[in-house]
Amino acid sequence: MALGKQAKILTKKQIDQLIWYVGTLRQPLRNEVIVMLSVRAGLRAKEIACLTWSMVTDADGDIGTSIHLTDKASKGRGGRVIPLNMQLRLKLADLLEQERQNHRFDLTTSHVIRTERSAKTSPQAIVNMFASWFDDMGLLGCSSHSGRRTFITSAARKISSVGGSLRGVQMLAGHSSLAVTQRYIEGDVEAKTKVVELV
Repeated sequence: MALGKQAKILTKKQIDQLIWYVGTLRQPLRNEVIVMLSVRAGLRAKEIACLTWSMVTDADGDIGTSIHLTDKASKGRGGRVIPLNMQLRLKLADLLEQERQNHRFDLTTSHVIRTERSAKTSPQAIVNMFASWFDDMGLLGCSSHSGRRTFITSAARKISSVGGSLRGVQMLAGHSSLAVTQRYIEGDVEAKTKVVELV
């Protein structure tokens, strides 16, 4: 992926604005979960579309503490376990409660993200939703991959503070190699400026 072609990462303010904006549209709760699955769990558009409730619930049928993403729902052998961010976990619990009212709901097979007319959605529909939302908000150079890049960059910057390494970020991202993960990470301009002054 060439540097100029990468989706732009989002600031905290832009993430907050995006979550607020999608909450003003039709199916606000579903929309908020889509955004959070991208920026708080680093899921690809395909993974968001393929995510089922069985992958996020525990043996009691409640929202668990992790996403258990299968290889089938991911890219190649990109299946992985992603601990659930608390904000995302609460939104998923709200959406699950809402979805249980649907007469066609089945905890073992139903998809987390569906449309008004279909029991599931497609990866392209997720890509189109993000494109429309970013366009409406005037955020240029952003795409469905922006949330994923934001998640990976943020995790990379903070992982050492909790005793982890880039290998942990690679596992969260579901990348086959560390080199791929490193290409996703946005450089910190301020940090680069400080380190140059120390050289």
